[in-house]
Order: sequence, then structure tokens, then C-alpha cells
Amino acid sequence: MKCVAVALVSIVAFATVPSARAQDVISKEAAAELKTSVLGDLDTLHTKFLGLAQAFPQDKYTWRPMDGVRSVAEVLMLAAFEGYSFIPTSFGGKAANLGTREEAAKLRELTDKTQIIDHLNKGFAHAKKELEGLDPSAMTGKRKVMGRDMSASQSALAIDGDLHEHLGQMIAYARMNKIVPPWSK
Repeated sequence: MKCVAVALVSIVAFATVPSARAQDVISKEAAAELKTSVLGDLDTLHTKFLGLAQAFPQDKYTWRPMDGVRSVAEVLMLAAFEGYSFIPTSFGGKAANLGTREEAAKLRELTDKTQIIDHLNKGFAHAKKELEGLDPSAMTGKRKVMGRDMSASQSALAIDGDLHEHLGQMIAYARMNKIVPPWSK
């Protein structure tokens, strides 16, 4: 009986491989739905990152749970930079102009709450503007993302997973500092 079950699972798995490869290129309609979904999740992520950024007092922006991990400010600026660059370029949009490479690198060192909140808002706004401006047909093929050929749906999963991981990191930081996330009150 086990052999039959294993054989059936193998047949189903191998039968779906060609259709999985066909999914590498999605239709314009599917790309439009994906774009709408990504934009909706970006709004949710922006609201939650912003809520946590506002909930942390200024004196906790340099706090980190231990050496070798990002501080509160660094995690928030990472989220802003993903909006400035990683999110839009993963789908064919343009990165924000943040000046020279050195000027952009200096932004990663910010610890001022007001400036960081401003960059969070600007980063997410830039990503949203770039994605809204994309024709869904531009999202139907593959593009290089972090050195790999990725479809728009693969990019969406990577971005979503990454940002939600950092949101979870910020939630853990908040809890460790006895800060209740605003949406949990």
C-alpha cells in the first residue's frame, strides 16, 4: 500500500513540473492581480512599521538586543531602503535617487526618530508610486533579482517574506522593551 501511495505522489509531482515551469511567465491579468496584492500588503506593512517607529521612544532607537544584530533604527532604515530600491527594482521600477553611494550609505546610520519616520514614509511611498506606474505586462517575465532570474510572483514572495521577517524582528524588539504594538492595544 505504501508503494502505491509513493508512486501516486511521484506521478502527481512529475506531472505538475511542466505546468510549474509554465508558471514562470504569468499572464498580464495575473500580473495585474499580483500587483494589486503586493500594493495592498505594502500598505499594511507601511502602517505597521510606522506604528512601531512612532511607538519607540527616541532613546531606544540605538537599542539592540545584543552585539552583532541591527538596532531599532537600522531595522527601520532597512525597511525604508527596501522601499527606495529593492521593492521597485524587483518588479522593473526605478530606485529612488538618494544621492551618491556615500550619501545613501550615510542614511543607513541615522538614529534620529523624526528623520527615520520621514524615510520610512518616503521609502514606502516611492515603492508604491513605482509599482502603481508599472504596466502589468512588464511583470509577466523574469528579471534579475539578487543575481537570480526571478518571476514577479517569486519576487513578491521574497519581498513579502523579507519585510514580514523584519516586521517580526521589530515586534520582538518592541516586546523586549515593553512596547505594545499599536494594533495590539
